[in-house]
Amino acid sequence: MGEARPWGAAESPRRGERGAMATTESAVMQALATVQEPELGRDIVTLEMVKELTLEGDQASFMIELTTPACPLKDVIERDIRGALDGIGVTVAELRWGSKVRRASASTQERLLPGIRNIVAVASGKGGVGKSTVSVNLAVALAQSGARVGLLDADITGPNLPQMLGATGSPKSSAGGKIEPIERHGVKLISIQFFVPEGQPIVWRGPLIGGAIQQFLRDVEWGDLDYLVVDLPPGTSDAQLTLAQAVPIAGAVLVTTPQDVALSDVTKALAMFRRMNVPILGIVENMSAFACPHCGELTEIFGRGGAERLAKEEGLDHLGRIPLEMAVRQGGDAGIPAVAQREEGPAAAALKELAGQVAARLAVRAASESAPTLTVA
Repeated sequence: MGEARPWGAAESPRRGERGAMATTESAVMQALATVQEPELGRDIVTLEMVKELTLEGDQASFMIELTTPACPLKDVIERDIRGALDGIGVTVAELRWGSKVRRASASTQERLLPGIRNIVAVASGKGGVGKSTVSVNLAVALAQSGARVGLLDADITGPNLPQMLGATGSPKSSAGGKIEPIERHGVKLISIQFFVPEGQPIVWRGPLIGGAIQQFLRDVEWGDLDYLVVDLPPGTSDAQLTLAQAVPIAGAVLVTTPQDVALSDVTKALAMFRRMNVPILGIVENMSAFACPHCGELTEIFGRGGAERLAKEEGLDHLGRIPLEMAVRQGGDAGIPAVAQREEGPAAAALKELAGQVAARLAVRAASESAPTLTVA
């Protein structure tokens, strides 16, 4: 294989076996510079996504470092790369994929949680819309893509993520005196449920709830994470305020069902996050329709298209619809999230798509914050 050379370094044209001028690495990089990262709207060379390029004759080997392992458009990027190189007579001998998740919010977070690149809040205006189900499956789907993921159960008075993940045991203390999270399905989890006897209610006032969330942020050995998903309790109260004031949230995912009551409440959650300057990644519609397991007929139990209408009215992204499916409930009870089940149903497919959408939007935010500013004299 040819020797790897940084992009932009000087090089001399080389000759192939029959004396013809061989393709140079500069020519390959110029061709790759025509390939756009679809979500970011910039070319993969400017974004420094092309790594370890080597050439042997007209055969190119290199790695593409994605901005997230959950990139939903990897196939599009590969198609465009092969097309661009084919245009200059170069064949892809080896295309490897890597990833480096970028930090979408900096400053205070780097100081308080230096190993966590993105904090994602999952919220709803009311209970019963499946917010925790979305949180669990979002975290597991991101981990399945190769990302390093943590999950914080911020619903202090109603914790149920350990059961939904099938996580048991008691967290241990690390060498540094911090709390070691419990890992399950590739996700690091912390919840107040690990610290209280089963069945014991947690009857706490607001300051205690806020203190517990701060301790989970500060005193847990999270390590290096690409994403920390925070499952917030329903409503607009102490937990939401504590999280937003303690650390910069990279983005919030709002969960609702299609009916007007749920939409009315999620609108209040939206207003709260906007008041606290928390970026909204979009709205996801859960329980959008029930598919009969016998005949396949769809029944829209809670109405139709409410989240999409709200997203359009508020100028937000609609992140998709998750159907009401028996396997989701069964998996939540058994500790096997839908995306981790052996047979993937429509709900699992929609939840994996949601993970890709969330990761892509965080990558866009990170790229926009790091993009150079053009100054006109």
